[in-house]
Amino acid sequence: MDKNNLKKRLFEIIKKISYEKREVILTSGRKSNFYFDGKQTTLHPEGAYLTGKLMYDIIKKAGVKVEAVGGPTIGADPIATSISIVSYLEGNPVPAFIVRKQPKGHGKNLWIEGNKNLKKGASVAIVEDVITTGGSILKAIEVVEKEGFKVSMVVVLVDREEGGRENIENKGYKLFSVFKKSDFENE
Repeated sequence: MDKNNLKKRLFEIIKKISYEKREVILTSGRKSNFYFDGKQTTLHPEGAYLTGKLMYDIIKKAGVKVEAVGGPTIGADPIATSISIVSYLEGNPVPAFIVRKQPKGHGKNLWIEGNKNLKKGASVAIVEDVITTGGSILKAIEVVEKEGFKVSMVVVLVDREEGGRENIENKGYKLFSVFKKSDFENE
């Protein structure tokens, strides 16, 4: 299947199981009349593969060095894993990692899971299912950089087009998205 058909199929899956027209309160505290539950798609067998494939293609074409992928738990967890698997299948293994909301509190007290697969100073891509204001992504970037890694780009499945891109890019990071809210409104 070519890239356009892959993207069309992923759009169909998101529209069917992740996009809802109803009033909700978002993580940002804002009210919205629609909701993207990205995890429904990224935990779906075909949705996970298509998300990993399309996001990995974005990373490959970005022209920046990416040695690992990860982001804020829970939204990024299945995405980072699917990208890592696709990268392995395509002969360029890129490890995944998870950024905790807070250190574990026991054991090694880690902020980042999967850290043994990363070399110090590695250039990483931050991934996430949905961006609204970018707050969760910016917190993950702060943790990742404090842990000694360099963030080279941010890739999201859906940009709600509510200021998140601007907030990320105003901090000096380039943001890429597979889809935007307007893609769903025009459908």
